[in-house]
Amino acid sequence: VQLQASGGGLVQAGGSLRLSCAASGSIFSRSTMGWYRQAPGKQRELVAAFTNRGTTNYADSVKGRFTISRDNAKNTVYLQMNTLTPEDTAVYYCNARKILTDLRPYDYWGQGTEVTVSS
Repeated sequence: VQLQASGGGLVQAGGSLRLSCAASGSIFSRSTMGWYRQAPGKQRELVAAFTNRGTTNYADSVKGRFTISRDNAKNTVYLQMNTLTPEDTAVYYCNARKILTDLRPYDYWGQGTEVTVSS
């Protein structure tokens, strides 16, 4: 398994969860890492990601509540989610984007971890 996500679960509105994504070393060191989510009946959307410059991007809906971080020694990226709302209910996917030699992007995806926020 190249990307292993964990940490999802059921939480009440206002609560917190931390997702983790462990990557193989070859992927982690050569890719930009991020988190996406897909709610029922909706398209997959970016939640948070590192850029190739090391900065971070967040969806407007999670700014100020979610924080993406990484531990390079553990080849792991995290998503700290605070002040969760029912609208955050989704399957969360870890993503690693690698740029190939012909400059095309290639995406690796984790298996998804489900987050359910009850009202």
